[in-house]
Amino acid sequence: MSSTVETFLTRFTSGDGEGAAELLDDSFSFQGPMLQADNKVAFLEGTAPLAPMLQGFTMHRLWEDGDEVGAIYDLNVATPAGAGSVLVAEWSVVRDDKLVSQRIVFDTAAFAALMPQD
Repeated sequence: MSSTVETFLTRFTSGDGEGAAELLDDSFSFQGPMLQADNKVAFLEGTAPLAPMLQGFTMHRLWEDGDEVGAIYDLNVATPAGAGSVLVAEWSVVRDDKLVSQRIVFDTAAFAALMPQD
């Protein structure tokens, strides 16, 4: 289970959107501070603008409890406004080697500070 989450994060944060999408169930649901999605397509469309900014992650802790996986990691971000990392806590559910749901929590102010201001 945890390997599915780690592989997804590796692909998602390195610009491999197609590879990341392969690990999402069609009914994948996502809840985060800046995006909520009820299916795989909505999630991929909602996160597409992030792809050029994501620069990998540094995992601090990854654990399993049945089909649930918890992760705490630094998400590395680089934009014209600057580069840095944002601490993320994530709770995922994996079934049949596919992510079926994911909830994340992170400091939105730290994330916003790395975004270009218009």
